[in-house]
Amino acid sequence: MINATMPSILLLGPSLSAVSGVSTHINQLMGSSLAANYRLLHFQVGSEGRQEGKAHKIWRFMFSPFALAAKIISESPDIVHLNTSLEQKAFWRDAVYFMIAKICQKKVVYQVHGGDLPQQFFKNNRFFSAILRCVLSGSEAVVLLASVERDAYQQFACFKSLSIIANAIDLDAYRDQTKRPMASELVHLGYIGRLAHNKGVFESIEAINLLHKSGDQQFTLTIAGSGPAELDLREQVKALGLDNVVCFSGALFGQQKMAFWQQTDIFVFPTFHREGLPYTVLESLASGTPMVTTRVGGISDVIKDGVHGIFVEPHDAAGVAAAIKRMTDDRIATQRMAAKCVARAREFYSVERLASQFNDLYQSILS
Repeated sequence: MINATMPSILLLGPSLSAVSGVSTHINQLMGSSLAANYRLLHFQVGSEGRQEGKAHKIWRFMFSPFALAAKIISESPDIVHLNTSLEQKAFWRDAVYFMIAKICQKKVVYQVHGGDLPQQFFKNNRFFSAILRCVLSGSEAVVLLASVERDAYQQFACFKSLSIIANAIDLDAYRDQTKRPMASELVHLGYIGRLAHNKGVFESIEAINLLHKSGDQQFTLTIAGSGPAELDLREQVKALGLDNVVCFSGALFGQQKMAFWQQTDIFVFPTFHREGLPYTVLESLASGTPMVTTRVGGISDVIKDGVHGIFVEPHDAAGVAAAIKRMTDDRIATQRMAAKCVARAREFYSVERLASQFNDLYQSILS
């Protein structure tokens, strides 16, 4: 039951039904123990989860700041929690929302979900860098996903509060999952996520081609997801003659996604995108699926090389192939990795931990 005297938090982010990491994050907060202590409100921003034409998009762009002001006036939240990223479109949209919140004299939590480091974002424009610095310095709290970002932010601006709060995952869905041992005759590799050129999927397909040519072990690669690179990926598979080795499953949700993780022996994710802390990495941990990945964004905070998977350099298909071969050649070590993945997820990446950290942050701001 909602108590009108509870402090209220207005969470800004995409539609709660959108397929989005930020939507997942907001849903986790709203469904967590925070709801017992705060009135949690949502204000939808961005195009994710919307079906709209160009005219409606222009209308939304022009009038959403006024809609936010109306929401703040009507609900009078104690804190406005902005979920953004250091990408051009998101920053400028959310800078306007930040300004609206400040005009309405509201305290702001500014959470950054990946993107460029601040020094790189407007590196050739001192004026725009000053605007970014004002937004960061003017927020009551700035929240980052990974400790690797902390030094860059501290060198860029002065902060009232700078915190590291990693993403979390609902571990209950994985508790009863039974992971089968890696089969001797066929190793199942998997990728799940957006099909984009900077996610390392092309390199993964090339790695499969190298492994397939060596003939030492049979592999299959399941690519789950959708995105702008799907046609190019399919053409690459066809050109390499890997139609019987690589399959595209489309986007997976619910039990289909759980089945994907249950069947996948190694998660192949050699991304070079400006990642924050991808939920697929946490899902891989929780499901006990060791991974081949890169030290991008917050991934190196989560994964320890040789413990939960193997790190490779970006754009290195041969390195990906070598890492996969190393894991399949030493299956006892890979099985130990799987167990350590599960243990790490349970110790550090629960929704309960996420809620506790945000409760502490909100309380420090309200006090």
